[in-house]
Parts: sequence; structure tokens; C-alpha cells
Amino acid sequence: MRLATPDDRPAVEAVVFAAYAPYVPGIGRKPGPMLDDYAALIANGQVHVIEHDGIVTAILVLIPQERSMLLDNVAVSPGAQGLGLGRKLLEFAEQSAVAAGYRSIELYTNEAMTENIALYTRIGYVETRRAVEKGLRRVYMTKFL
Repeated sequence: MRLATPDDRPAVEAVVFAAYAPYVPGIGRKPGPMLDDYAALIANGQVHVIEHDGIVTAILVLIPQERSMLLDNVAVSPGAQGLGLGRKLLEFAEQSAVAAGYRSIELYTNEAMTENIALYTRIGYVETRRAVEKGLRRVYMTKFL
């Protein structure tokens, strides 16, 4: 795992688009991560990548906030799913939050992504609120570290 560089931007965007494309029909539009400015996130040192066989296949976006670390995005290319990369990214996110002095990590996901909500609940996240933002129905979750 390493920080993404500007040269990684096309690969990062490709991972995000491939990972989130299946959700477009159910949501009726592109999910938030497909709309993010990855050039800016990479320039701010907020994107981590995992390469598999020399290709960026998984990404993580972590954004420090005042009270907790925001796990803004975790995405794995469909072809690399099942290799444990998502779990590795989630563990790294928690370790990074603790190392930065945070006592919790937060995330949000679309309420239509029920399998993600179930996964996050299984690994210790609790739902804290729901909101409609930017036209997207979001479920906010927190994990205390």
C-alpha cells in the first residue's frame, strides 16, 4: 500500500468507476465517489492505493476531520474482489486513524448499498444518522477505536 501519485489518477478513477458502476441503476445516478475530484484528493495526500500484479486494483480515501477520521471511500476493482484487499484497506484506515490520534473513524454510504451497511455493522460500525445530501440518501456510521 502506498500514497497515490498524480500519475495514478486515471487508475484510481478506473477502480472507482468499476467498483461503483453496479450501483448506478439502483440509485438512479452515479454514487458520490464517482463524482469526486481525485486529482485534488491525490494532491492533498488523501488517497492510498494497493497494486496487484503491478496494477492499481484498490483505493482508499482518508480525510482528517476535527473529531474523527473520515473513511471517505474504499473501492476494489471487481476483478480483485475476494483477495482480501478491502479488509486490508479498512484495517489500514483504522490504524491510520489511531496513529493520527483519533478515537473514532466515520464513514457514510448510500442507503441502497445494503451489503456495505451490513459489512460495516459486522466489523463494529454503528449507524449514527441518515441524511439526504447532494440528492443522495446517505447512512452515516462510526466506529470507536
